[in-house]
Amino acid sequence: MYTPFELFVGLRYVRAKRRNHFISFISLISMLGVGVGVMALITVLSVMNGFEKELKERILGMASHASVVDYGGDLEDWRAVADKVLEHPRITGVAPYYHAEGMLVFEKRVQASIIRGVLPAEEPAVSVIAEKMTAGDFNALRPGGFGIILGVEAARALGVLLGDRVTLIVPQANATPAGLLPRLRRFTVVGMFEAGMAEYDSGLAIVHLDDALKLFRQKGPGGLRLKTTDILAAPVISREVVRTIPGHYGVLDWTQRHSNFFKALKTEKTVMFVILTLIVAVAAFNIISTLVMVVADKQGDIAVLRTLGATPGAVMRIFMIQGTLIGLVGILLGSAAGVALAANIETIVPAIEELFATDFLDANIYYISELPSDLRWKDVLVINCVSFLFSIGATVYPSLRAARVNPAEALRYE
Repeated sequence: MYTPFELFVGLRYVRAKRRNHFISFISLISMLGVGVGVMALITVLSVMNGFEKELKERILGMASHASVVDYGGDLEDWRAVADKVLEHPRITGVAPYYHAEGMLVFEKRVQASIIRGVLPAEEPAVSVIAEKMTAGDFNALRPGGFGIILGVEAARALGVLLGDRVTLIVPQANATPAGLLPRLRRFTVVGMFEAGMAEYDSGLAIVHLDDALKLFRQKGPGGLRLKTTDILAAPVISREVVRTIPGHYGVLDWTQRHSNFFKALKTEKTVMFVILTLIVAVAAFNIISTLVMVVADKQGDIAVLRTLGATPGAVMRIFMIQGTLIGLVGILLGSAAGVALAANIETIVPAIEELFATDFLDANIYYISELPSDLRWKDVLVINCVSFLFSIGATVYPSLRAARVNPAEALRYE
């Protein structure tokens, strides 16, 4: 533990005006280096958290937290199963669906697509597709009307507008006297949506569930899409739900459908944390050089302290206090700047773009055209702790050198 004597001397060395102004300059640079490193870490991790949150919302807004499927085939009596699922207190929405692959054809253009059959009255309970409509009406999907809603990228690729009729070819064949012919059906474009994800905007087509079942010759939906009260707990909640349903049912949650994508985001965030931590490490090396020069400059003071009875451990702690304080001030400054920047980055970046008349994330190129930020205090705490450990570690070697100073040798030339 630090005694008042060691703490007093250590703080006195930090506050005192040094004869060697170069040492004071290096101390300031070390402090600012730690601050810049901490600020960069907090800001970058907050932005990456923002992108992760934005992508999760966009993906899960179009997908679902979890899906229940029947191992025995189609869910013919899906309403009874849905009523049973809704009995769970943490399930907020249930909707049937049918997924299949198909080929959309308009004039001479062809576009591969995932066909999703839904019920317009039930679908808003589990997804935000109705809120993403840019043209037409989601409720225009009616049984037997064979209407279709396309993503804006798919519509652009096909060159279709509202009211145009596209041909949907499914990977099933009809046996005719002329041989096997692919099954196809003409659909009328009744709407377009923009989810902000290329996976959906270019590769998803929405039709009424009854039309999808009729086209693909199915007796019932392929499963139920679920929405939970807590997206992070969806895997646990969905498995609890399945155990309450009599029969052979399975569950597929969002972590399984998009596991590779979110693992890649997590890995990228970890790598960025390690890389940016090196900035703090470099600043810590500056603290080492600062203290080494301070020790060389304070040889006489150290000798006097030793002569007056200060132990090597006490001398070591004096310089550790000095170096730690340099790092601590830098951490506090960096944390304040990082939190302020991360909290206001969605305002600062547009102001910079307007000032320099440029777009950092062009909406014509990127699906996320604004720089999002999600400040998490847990990340701030981890960054501060790691930086503080770096600062303490940087004081060990110079402090050991100070503790090993021989008083007789140091005072010989004083």
